[in-house]
Order: sequence, then C-alpha cells, then structure tokens
Amino acid sequence: MSIIQDIPAERLARLFHHYQEVLSNQFHESNTSGTADQPLTPWEQTPEAERKLLVAAAQLSLLELDSTRDSEMRSYYAKPGEAEWGC
Repeated sequence: MSIIQDIPAERLARLFHHYQEVLSNQFHESNTSGTADQPLTPWEQTPEAERKLLVAAAQLSLLELDSTRDSEMRSYYAKPGEAEWGC
C-alpha cells in the first residue's frame, strides 16, 4: 500500500489552502510598500465551492502522484513475455 493512499484529499487541500494564504501574504508584502497584512482566511470560512475545488484538485494530484510512482516502479521489471529466463 502506498503512503499516498493514506493521505486524505481534504487534509492535503487544507494544507495547500493554508500555505497558499501564508505565501500569498508574504508575496504581496514583498511587492508592495506600506500594505498591512491581510488576515488569513480559515478553512471553515472559505466558500464551500472553493473548498470543493481544492479537495477535487487534491484528489487528482494524489491519484497522479500514485500512478506516476507505480509506473516508475514497474519500469524496472520486464513486460510480460519479455523476461529472459535461464540459468
């Protein structure tokens, strides 16, 4: 079983949301002068449509990461019928 399968998509979406908020504030701070920090929007106060979008994106990301990992692991093995057998 892959560790990626153990990560709930909503947890990844919450983390992404949190870091997006933090980094967005830092980015805007460094590109503007005299602008006050904007407060971070908690996950629970984020509009439901945006939360659903983030969770869906997290699910797709996890699926892609898992399939990429599986295909990378499989590349080390011969395809069916291509293995060389001998002693």
